[in-house]
Amino acid sequence: SLTLFSALVEKTNIDEVKTSPYKDQKPGTSGLRKKTKVFEEQANYLENFIQSIFDSLGEELKGKTLVLGGVGKMVVSDDFLMSTPCVSGLIRDMKAFGGIILTASHNPGGKTEDFGVKYNGSNGGPATS
Repeated sequence: SLTLFSALVEKTNIDEVKTSPYKDQKPGTSGLRKKTKVFEEQANYLENFIQSIFDSLGEELKGKTLVLGGVGKMVVSDDFLMSTPCVSGLIRDMKAFGGIILTASHNPGGKTEDFGVKYNGSNGGPATS
């Protein structure tokens, strides 16, 4: 529920971590996809890319809602899962600013396979440049 989510956000601590950019973080058509081990073995690899999404959205993001979906399913609450394609509909239904989706997309996912990060805009589709 939104009340539960709001309570979690209020309890979240923000840690600043000094890091450096990775030159191989060049998004494709709909985000960044690599082998899972790249995300696991390089310090702050996922965090850097997500921060780059926030940085690119800038001040326009302030006070807006982002939907977060993950690994083929989106956890809406402890009792409800939603498939990744449904996240697009949720972004539109919630009139959210956009959404970040953690997924291998149409590729095999898992420890030895792919993992990726997509940013979808307020229309629920891939972000445009």
